[in-house]
Amino acid sequence: MNDADFNPLQSMKVFFSTTLFLFLVLGVGAAKPLNFVLILVDDLGWMDLSCQGSKYYETPHLDRLASEGMRFTDAYAACAVCSPTRAAVQTGRYPGRLGVTDWIRSRFQGGIIPADKKNPSGYTGGRNRKFLVPKNALWMEPSEVTIAELLKPAGYVSCHIGKWHLGADAWYPQKQGYDFNFGGCDYGQPPNYFDPFSQPKHRHAMIRAGIPHLPGRKKGQYLSDREAEEAVAFIEKHKEQPFFLNMDNYAVHTPIQAKAEVTAKYEKKPKTNQKSAKYAAMVESVDDCAGRIMETLEKHDIADRTVIIFTSDNGGLQGPTNNAPLRSGKGYAYEGGIRVPLIIKWPGVVKAGATSAEPVTSVDYLPTIAEAARLDLPKDVEIDGSSLVGHLRSGGKEPLKREAIYWHFPHYRHNPGPYSIIREGPWKLIHFYDGPMELYNLEDDLGEKKNLASAMPAKVKELDARLLAHLKSIGAKMPKPNPDKK
Repeated sequence: MNDADFNPLQSMKVFFSTTLFLFLVLGVGAAKPLNFVLILVDDLGWMDLSCQGSKYYETPHLDRLASEGMRFTDAYAACAVCSPTRAAVQTGRYPGRLGVTDWIRSRFQGGIIPADKKNPSGYTGGRNRKFLVPKNALWMEPSEVTIAELLKPAGYVSCHIGKWHLGADAWYPQKQGYDFNFGGCDYGQPPNYFDPFSQPKHRHAMIRAGIPHLPGRKKGQYLSDREAEEAVAFIEKHKEQPFFLNMDNYAVHTPIQAKAEVTAKYEKKPKTNQKSAKYAAMVESVDDCAGRIMETLEKHDIADRTVIIFTSDNGGLQGPTNNAPLRSGKGYAYEGGIRVPLIIKWPGVVKAGATSAEPVTSVDYLPTIAEAARLDLPKDVEIDGSSLVGHLRSGGKEPLKREAIYWHFPHYRHNPGPYSIIREGPWKLIHFYDGPMELYNLEDDLGEKKNLASAMPAKVKELDARLLAHLKSIGAKMPKPNPDKK
């Protein structure tokens, strides 16, 4: 071609056409997919972080995470105990819909797998109880779609680390879409927080052997440090592809065991209403684990395309910690049992240092991850959660399009026994099946000191009708009168 044949306009068209082809077909210049890190701590209370108001515990890494993301003041676990919340996190579905409404018994705790491999059905109770209550599941059904299974068709590699507590061998994380599993089993707590993570003299062989899928490696190593090592190794190995890390710390669940040198530091600190040095040291180790994950993401220049969600599976256990100003703690229907810390960091989307008072709960994480990853929700599956993406993008200004949040615990644990809850706006109704209704205005009474049920019967009736209609719609198993009650 000579100079006379040269057409600048045509050349520009060819250039842009070629560029567009490469962008669309080859992905040149296309944004890389987001990574997701979900950190779920066991039994961490609402007040157990310095950024939440603790004057005793030290959590500098999580405080930094909060300063770089959005901190939620009204975040909830789907249940006041662990397994139901964990199932809700994984599926975006309420525990009452899943049939996992209490913590799942491990095999050494009587959780024997029946020969027909069918979850228990029917009811159980005693002569001195007013109600018969549903038998709890021994596992989360494998037909449920987890976050890992949602992400897998999009090319994500998924890793579970730490506590699983959703069933025995046949229901471990690797059976639910996870490519890697380090420590996930039917244990609700570790036999020991120090390597080899076992109790050599225990009557049950499983406990003597330690934690399945997390063999001893460095004698005496603290469990939270081992979990951090596995997380770092996973990120470094898969940093070039989209990944999902489900980091479920065994801490700060009992047994209350901590590194001696960290405990010693807290023994010297002035005590507040939070005063357990060992528990404080456990919290710090969880913070260190989160810090190592954050540092690894930054080291490999992938922090800017990684969404981090940090939360807890239920409220703090009374005794080791103190949840004040919230009432009560783990296992109870009050705020201390269900309100938890929540921090979400999404660089470039979430305004750094933002705070939200929007009520959110465990079922919201799967739909949030799905929308952030630009994936459809599982087909033919009823998802109870709401995506937080719009709320996050708006700096907390866009409210979620739902009227209420619900809880269902149809079991006897603490007086007055089985309960269901609805929170709608500032109103919280606790329907105790074996006791009187309780109504609180959380905006005016965060500590749930003034029961308004007798003063506001119309509000009780309105909320209770909505609560019972919801439970019916999800097929929740309800307590029923005990014919043998004397």
